[in-house]
Amino acid sequence: MRSQHEFFPVSAVDWRQAEPGVTERVLSHDPATTTLTRLARWEPGLTTSGVIRHDYHEEVYLLEGDLTDLTLGTTFTAGHFTSRRPGMPHGPYRTDGGCLMLEIRTASA
Repeated sequence: MRSQHEFFPVSAVDWRQAEPGVTERVLSHDPATTTLTRLARWEPGLTTSGVIRHDYHEEVYLLEGDLTDLTLGTTFTAGHFTSRRPGMPHGPYRTDGGCLMLEIRTASA
C-alpha cells in the first residue's frame, strides 16, 4: 500500500543517489510495487542510452531545466508534461543544463 503523509516540507526529505547522474527525493511509495512519487534531479550533461520501457504507468512534469528526447529530436522545458502507459517506448534523453521533474509511477493492475 502506498505510504500516507499529511502535508510536510519536501525539503525534509534528503536527496539520494538513484542512478548515475540522477538524485531523487522519494515523497511516497508502495514498497510492494513500483508505485511511487518522487522528485528526480538530472545533472547537467547527462545522456541516457537506449529506448526505455516500463511495466508501470508513468507521469512526468518538468519543473526546471531542459530534457531532449534524442529519438524525437525535441527539447522539452519547464511546464511540459507526459503520461505514458506501461510498455510505451521513450528516450534516450540528454539534458544540457540539468533538469528537475516530478515523477509519478503507478503499478499496472
